[in-house]
Amino acid sequence: MEHHKEIIKSGCHKILEGINSMSLVNLDDQQIHSLVMMREIARGVVDGRDRKVTKNDVITALRYSIEKMVCASRDIIHILGRMSYEGLDDQRMNLVLRMKEIAHGIVDKQPGVAIARPELLADQVCFVDEGTRDSPVVESTKISNGDALIDEAQSMIHEDEMLDVEHVLRFENGIDEVQESLLSSCFQQFLLWPTGDCITLEWVQDMMFILEKASQKTLPTEFCHVVQTVVVYKLIDAACSILREEPNCVDINCLGDDSRVIVVGDIHGQFHDLMLLLKHAGAPSENQFYVFNGNYVDKGAWGIEVFLVLLAWKVLMPQRVYLLRGNHESRYCTERYGFKKEVWTKYGDQSEDVYNKFLECFKDLPLASVIANCVYTTHGGLFRSIHAAADPSGNPKQKKMQRVDLGSLADLSQIKRACIDSPLEGPNMLLSDILWSKPSNRDGLRGNAGRKFGLWWGPDCTEAFLRHHNLKLIIRSHEGPDARDGGEDFGDMLNGYSIDHDGESGKLYTLFSAPDYPQFGKRRYTNEGAYAILKSPDFASPSFQSFKSAERPMVYPYLDLDADDMNLSKLDSSQIASTSDFSAPQDAVRPEFDFEALGIYNAPSWTVQFPDGSGGTQAVQVPRAPLVEGLPLPPNIQEPHKGAYEYLFELVAGLKHMIATRETENMAHVSALQSRARKRKDRGQG
Repeated sequence: MEHHKEIIKSGCHKILEGINSMSLVNLDDQQIHSLVMMREIARGVVDGRDRKVTKNDVITALRYSIEKMVCASRDIIHILGRMSYEGLDDQRMNLVLRMKEIAHGIVDKQPGVAIARPELLADQVCFVDEGTRDSPVVESTKISNGDALIDEAQSMIHEDEMLDVEHVLRFENGIDEVQESLLSSCFQQFLLWPTGDCITLEWVQDMMFILEKASQKTLPTEFCHVVQTVVVYKLIDAACSILREEPNCVDINCLGDDSRVIVVGDIHGQFHDLMLLLKHAGAPSENQFYVFNGNYVDKGAWGIEVFLVLLAWKVLMPQRVYLLRGNHESRYCTERYGFKKEVWTKYGDQSEDVYNKFLECFKDLPLASVIANCVYTTHGGLFRSIHAAADPSGNPKQKKMQRVDLGSLADLSQIKRACIDSPLEGPNMLLSDILWSKPSNRDGLRGNAGRKFGLWWGPDCTEAFLRHHNLKLIIRSHEGPDARDGGEDFGDMLNGYSIDHDGESGKLYTLFSAPDYPQFGKRRYTNEGAYAILKSPDFASPSFQSFKSAERPMVYPYLDLDADDMNLSKLDSSQIASTSDFSAPQDAVRPEFDFEALGIYNAPSWTVQFPDGSGGTQAVQVPRAPLVEGLPLPPNIQEPHKGAYEYLFELVAGLKHMIATRETENMAHVSALQSRARKRKDRGQG
């Protein structure tokens, strides 16, 4: 019996040492709570305490951690107040000032970086008897006003990763040593531009790690601190210097014995799904090429992160990573589908310059690729000949429905792609075709009567294009499950790809890489994403790998309206040239939930009946709130209850937002009436 107790005690001692030596930088609040509880249980066994762990034990442990964090923050403030900033560039100066601000926030308990009371955190831990404590249960709730034990401070200073203050003091007059001690240990979540302007594999990997953690723990309005504008500008400049030298159709020579090419379709700002894809398919390497078919931004919350990561890979491996342009890489789409609003949210006062920088980069993206002299890839599809586009004769409306001649790769090479929006006429209208066209089961190449942009092309055009250029495959993107919903001609894209044409010379595939799409919208499809794998020596026989969506943090939509509901055929050229007409804010799509599945048949709706002033009532839609208390939910809450909770939390927040907004408007109205009354009174007295 004694021997058995010693074995248990020895095991608990190892657990205690292991937890004390752990880095907490990548853990969320719930995991930290579990570790604190586990550590106190192990400590009780090692110290011979013959009782279960109590709330006070965890409170004491948490308070000790907080006190150490505050003490270290005071030391950091003291050091930063005494050190000289001479020699620091703007990027590092901003980070030092940000560190000082956060340290002051910890010491002063400022909102946003405040430290929660240990009692609040301990209340979230469900303590269990010793007989069942080997599987601790932790419940996590959101603490209002952003007050959490591990918030911004969690990623910077921890009980087991305290800054070596004595070491820093010994070098407080040495800039390099202070920077190394402070910046490296306290700013692991800020992206610094590499020394010497040389992007390395380690830097790209760090970038992906930092952006992924920031998406989970940083407010969008704080993103400008994670990736400063100087980093954005330098990365875009480095990438554009490569992209603008590439032809409209890049020739990818990958004829090595063990070479393979990964072709990726639309991503649409779904950053976490991109990270999952790179993990599953493997990162770019000497023998692994990547071709991305465009649509990196819009409709998702992390278009900036997606595009910056892909630009970093392009700069690192310019002959292994190829980025093609999609129709959403334009001013026209980004002003309507959310990317512009995303930039405005994340970069605030600097957003206009940042947004224009992205637009300039979009213009440099190539339009198509030919892989191993065998496979043609592009975003939209085939295109008319440049002679047909340049022909000024005929009525434009009649020409829209006329058959047009099929273009060639020689025509493609003549396009001036440096147009931020797709032209509707002239030789460069081929840009519209390449980015917007769609396949059809009807032979011929004809204008798209429903849209201003692009063409329909039939199986005969696919066959003619492949035969003329001695190719075997076309892999295009542009259409997801929403575009194929209700159609019978082609596959529904729910597994991420579809065979659309299959002829004598080869096949046409549509590829879509955004699972569980769209992130924001009236309806979300439970589709899988997919990527194509082309291997040497038989590049003409692709395999397709479907994948489900990664777990995403909950965010608010940047999408102002459902642009797919707009009839593009009714837009004239002036409207297309300036899309500010389309960007008027609209209510975001409200969540839906089938309460009948839970046996609830009178669930609350997003409609409220208000008096209409004439004795009747009018239905008013509850708006989405900018902030929802209680979300995100802890991961231990499963469907269908998770969806019900999210629906109700969203509705309550929307109602509170509506009341607050109406009260503010009423107060402003009353104030205006009072002001006018005072003016009338003053005029009367005068």
